Amino acid sequence: MKDNELLFDLKSHVLYSKPCKKEILAKIALHYPEAERETVWEKVQRQYAVYLSDWRTDLGGKKNFHNGVGGTYDCIAIMSYYVVCKAVTLFREIEEMEENLILPTFRKLKFVDCNKPLWRKLMYKAFVRAKSGCDKWHDYEMSVAPYETDKPIYYEFTACPAAEFAIKHGLTDIMPALCNVDFASMELLHAKLVRTTTCVDGCRCDYTICGDKDPYLKGHPEYRDEAGLRRNR
Repeated sequence: MKDNELLFDLKSHVLYSKPCKKEILAKIALHYPEAERETVWEKVQRQYAVYLSDWRTDLGGKKNFHNGVGGTYDCIAIMSYYVVCKAVTLFREIEEMEENLILPTFRKLKFVDCNKPLWRKLMYKAFVRAKSGCDKWHDYEMSVAPYETDKPIYYEFTACPAAEFAIKHGLTDIMPALCNVDFASMELLHAKLVRTTTCVDGCRCDYTICGDKDPYLKGHPEYRDEAGLRRNR
């Protein structure tokens, strides 16, 4: 099966990104002999099409910035891979797939230092702009707390399509591997994320963000819970 043969409404949905396809094919090549790889890839594509056949159609297609590399539809593609290849796939491999999609953009921003007030303020403004996109599409319901000098930035999601999808299809066990990239991305900006809950295991996904030298971090040590989710006390 070729990518352009997948059957779903392209006016409402998007195809997984090319980098995501590359990540999936690399993992298939890692775990399966060459003679089986095309068949496994076809199963992943069919699973993706099946998932989208009854999935919400209000996420904006290519117009929505959340549907790009590493976004909602790439998460669905990775979950499709996980369903087909669960027997041979490790949790850390799923985590790496999402990191390889999201982190290249943040690596280009290595000059950013969120310990400095200017960069912290610019980051806050970026989150406010992101909220306007969320308000337009009503996919990730987002709220951003008012900016306060010398205090961490805080925002939260009370709705997340990726979490909604995982809950609907019984895939909450793999969501921590997709959510953990939020921690890794902040670390590339000399920042730290403090999170206590997500939309998968609670009613919101909370983001408290400060510089990686902020004393605030001393009271909120990070750990991995029994599901593999990076979170804080």
